[in-house]
Amino acid sequence: MLQLIDQFLERDYQITFASPSLKSEKAADLLSLGINEVSIELNNTSFDDFVEELQPNIVLFDRFMMEEQFGWRVAENCPKAIRILDTEDLHCLRKTRELCLKKNEDFSVEELLKQDITKREIASILRCDLSLIISTFEMDLLKNTFKIDDSILMYLPFLFDEIDEVHQKKWKTFEEREHFIFIGNFFHKPNVDAVLTLKKEVWSKIRKQLPKTEIHIYGAYLNQQIEQLHNKKEGFLIKGFAEDANEVVENARVVLAPINFGAGIKGKLTEAMLCGTPSVTTTIGVEGMCGNLPWNGFVEDDFSDFALKANHLFTSKSAWKIAQKNGVNIINNIYNKEKNGQLFFSTIEEIQQNLEKHRTQNFLGSLLQHQTLQATKYMSKWIEAKNK
Repeated sequence: MLQLIDQFLERDYQITFASPSLKSEKAADLLSLGINEVSIELNNTSFDDFVEELQPNIVLFDRFMMEEQFGWRVAENCPKAIRILDTEDLHCLRKTRELCLKKNEDFSVEELLKQDITKREIASILRCDLSLIISTFEMDLLKNTFKIDDSILMYLPFLFDEIDEVHQKKWKTFEEREHFIFIGNFFHKPNVDAVLTLKKEVWSKIRKQLPKTEIHIYGAYLNQQIEQLHNKKEGFLIKGFAEDANEVVENARVVLAPINFGAGIKGKLTEAMLCGTPSVTTTIGVEGMCGNLPWNGFVEDDFSDFALKANHLFTSKSAWKIAQKNGVNIINNIYNKEKNGQLFFSTIEEIQQNLEKHRTQNFLGSLLQHQTLQATKYMSKWIEAKNK
C-alpha cells in the first residue's frame, strides 16, 4: 500500500487515506507525506456525506472486505470515480490452503470453489473497474479457473528501485554475516505455522551439522505460543519486533521460510533479496515470485532436504554468491518500480477515457454491483438503525 501511495504522490495526486481502524503506535506517518488522514465508520451514512463532498477521481480499496463495506456507497455517491481493488493476495486461496492443511488434505480447486470467502472475494473483483493482482499464479487462477476477463485485472507486484552495483557494494560480505533469520508478523497465521515448522521439523537437523549457529526469529505481535519456543541452548532465539527490519536481514547470512500455506508474494523473501541475503523456502513460498528465473537460494518441500540445502547455502560461499546474484536479477527484472508504475498509470488513464464502455463490457460486474448495492445497502441501513 505504501508503494502504491508513493506512485500516486510522484504524479502529484492529492491523497486522502480513510480507515475505520484505530491507528497503532507503529503506523506509517502519512501526515509527513502530505496525506490527509480521515477516520470513517462502518455502517454509517456519515461516509456518504464524506465521499460525496470529496468526489475522488480514483478510490483504492485495501482488500475485498473494504470494498464490501464501502464500494456500494462509493458507486452511489461518486459514480464517475474509478474503483480499484488492491487484493494484496487472494484471501480465499490462503484460507482454503490453511483449511486443507488442518484437514491433512491436498489443496484442490474444488475445495476453493466451495468456500463462501471465495464467492465474496471474486464478487468484489468483478464489481471493481480494476483489481491489482500481486502474483502470476493468482493471475492464472483468476483467468483460467474463474474466467475473469483480462480487462479488469492487472498484474502488479511489489515496486522496488533497481539494485545497482553501488548498492551491492554496500552489502556485508559472506564472512561478515552470521546466523539464520526468520522475519514476519505473527498476526499472519502462515508465519506462526512457519516458525513452528522451523522448530519441529528443521532446526534440529541444521544444528546437528552446524552446532554453533543460531536462528533469530523477528516479528511484531508475538504471542505466547511463539515466545515459548525461545531456547538459548538450542540456538533458537525469539527476538520479537525489529526496529529496522533491513538491518537485521542484512546482518544475517541466510533467510529460512518453510511456508506451508499462504498466497500472494512473500515480503520477507523480496526483503531478503533487497538485502543481498539468500533464502531457503518452499514451493508455496516461491509461488508467483520469480517467473522462470533461478531462485535466490533453494526451494525444498521435504524438510530433511530443506535443512541440507540450508546448511549448504550457509557454508558454501560460491553457492551463496550465486544465490545472491539470482536475487538481484529477480528484483531488477520482475519488481522494477519504474516500468511497472508506468504501466499502472497508463492502464488507469485508458480506463478513465473509456469508463462507460469499460463498465458496459463487464456485464457480470454491473449485475453484481446492482444486486450487491441493494442487498448490502439495506443490510447496512438495518445495522445502522439497530445501533441507534
